[in-house]
Amino acid sequence: MKYVILIPIYNDRESLKLLVEKINSEIKDLNHEISLVVINDASSQQIIDTYPNIESISSFEIINMKENRGHARCIASGLKYIFEKKDFDFVIPMDGDGEDRPEEIRNFIQLSEESSEKSIIGERIKRSEGLFFQLCYQFHKLLTLAFTGHSIKFGNFTCLPKSTVKKLLDEKATWNSFSGSLKKIEKDLTSIPSTRGKRYFGPSQMSFFNLLKHSLSIISVFRKTVLIRSALFIIFYILIIKSFASVITSLPLVLLLIMIYSISSLALRENLDEFNKSLTNIHDIDNIK
Repeated sequence: MKYVILIPIYNDRESLKLLVEKINSEIKDLNHEISLVVINDASSQQIIDTYPNIESISSFEIINMKENRGHARCIASGLKYIFEKKDFDFVIPMDGDGEDRPEEIRNFIQLSEESSEKSIIGERIKRSEGLFFQLCYQFHKLLTLAFTGHSIKFGNFTCLPKSTVKKLLDEKATWNSFSGSLKKIEKDLTSIPSTRGKRYFGPSQMSFFNLLKHSLSIISVFRKTVLIRSALFIIFYILIIKSFASVITSLPLVLLLIMIYSISSLALRENLDEFNKSLTNIHDIDNIK
């Protein structure tokens, strides 16, 4: 079978070079055609480098974008490019900094051989960040579950059959949130345990603010459910506090309204027309192999 590993990258040249070397090592004895497509999201630093150890990789392209459009849209553009330009059976999106571990690629491929039409997700069982970030991440999962009814314990690291890629390209939410969109279009997902690795170079780029934005972007995919649950919460909460209403007891309502406003604003990023035209943002393509 033919697999394409999709790697979004922004200003992380050293990590990309090491990642490619590790991928090459991990796939060397797999009897499949495995290619790499790197989406360079208009990096301000030089990305092109020499890659001496790529003998196990069938082909290797770096797609250089004109304008930086962010991680989610970078993946969305990559999926569209692969669907339109490549011959493939599965796409494996993964981060380019080492936090998605290349040694787990083998697990995705082995499971995909058994369930060829199902999407496979890497469900996070362990993370490498500090205690504060991990607490924030647990809060993100609880918040998502409470307001959407969906437990989303995965990120970009997945293995998608061609049929799922087609569905993602027809779903405008993919332009805003990859994991939220995947959860929306595929009800039956197969999971494998996945350990979050450490960045090869430099500190993690997932700050508290970025995690909050990431969480709200996922929630915005299910905004109809969120609005219904929020309305029910507001009614229930007002009935509880009506006898002792104050600025303090009203704070949860204010925070909820801020959240609703935020997800409504993020939902405006969903634009199927922009998504369909995303390949016009390609500046040039470097064919490494």
